[in-house]
Amino acid sequence: MALAFADSARSTVGLEWELMLADEASGQLVPRAPEILADIERASATENFTLTGELLTNTIEVTSGVGRTVADAVDDIEAGVRTLRTATEPRSVGLLCAGSHPFAQWYDQQVTDKNRYHSLIERTQWWGRNMMIWGIHVHVGVEDVTKVFPLIRALSTYLPHLQALSASSPFWAGERTGYASNRALVFQQLPTAGLPWLLEDWSQFEAYMDDMIGTGVMVDATEVRWDIRPAPRWGTIEVRACDGMSTLAELAAVAALVQVLVEHFSRLLDAGADLHGIQPWFLRENKWRAARYGLDAEVIVDRDGTSWPVRDHIRHTISDLFPIAEQLDCAEEFSGLTAIIDGGASYERQLRCAHANEGDLRAVVHHLIREFREGPSLRDHLRATR
Repeated sequence: MALAFADSARSTVGLEWELMLADEASGQLVPRAPEILADIERASATENFTLTGELLTNTIEVTSGVGRTVADAVDDIEAGVRTLRTATEPRSVGLLCAGSHPFAQWYDQQVTDKNRYHSLIERTQWWGRNMMIWGIHVHVGVEDVTKVFPLIRALSTYLPHLQALSASSPFWAGERTGYASNRALVFQQLPTAGLPWLLEDWSQFEAYMDDMIGTGVMVDATEVRWDIRPAPRWGTIEVRACDGMSTLAELAAVAALVQVLVEHFSRLLDAGADLHGIQPWFLRENKWRAARYGLDAEVIVDRDGTSWPVRDHIRHTISDLFPIAEQLDCAEEFSGLTAIIDGGASYERQLRCAHANEGDLRAVVHHLIREFREGPSLRDHLRATR
């Protein structure tokens, strides 16, 4: 099959942020997305952002428009959250974001009434019902379809870095899992999810889609759920590996890293470089290490098997690629990666909160709600770090 890859301006940015809805008092998830979305439908109809439901009725996704810069996309997200609050606050519904809810149970959650979601649950059964996971998706525009799979191969080396920075799911159904990102290992249980196939070019992807559609595995390319995937409709590469980010500033920092990496590798392709990436068995090991240890992981960074502490390799990457961040007008957001390394990722902050409250996971939920509500706007955060 011929599969068109839409025109897209190089290194433009789009963001998707999946948010939980929780009762302010108890911290329990609440299935109120349908009524909230109906309430704000008119107010958001002409905006640059979109607010939509997801698999479960306890979730609303905020999506930006196409931004020239990370700040442009984050401005859209921030406006979407402000609109969302006009409906959630009168209902005493708190907003929060993490890769998992610390104590919610799958059997208490309601599935959104759409055919695609009912079909997913029918096929995947228990694993599908356990998809109580929240993440962010970062789209970056790619101007030439021939670059897509070389870029995906190169970006795959940085999946553990992104997973470690965003890790925010140390608890699952009331238990401490011992993993920084339990979400990463749960999500890959779905068909077509997990690490991307390292295809050589777009024609191989078209052949892959022929096989998957022809055998009834998928209906279309939107059902490719890889950690990094092409998004043909938008002309982007979409990074989907990250847990939900708990604050807007952290969302911006990780988005800047993705944008800078795509532009960096795109320039290497322009210069005639051959982007091999690393062996798939190293990629699989890296994913497990980042899920287990988060920012304390050691990751394999080249084909020779060289290992680095991921914190050190992120710092090296920040230093090495900072000039590109400046050229993309995201240097301040990019510098926010250092704040995550120094202050702790969300999983670390959640574990500290649980320890300080003798294991009470309701306190962790309230901590996440406070972080989301009281965290500074991106522009306030950037002013404070200058």
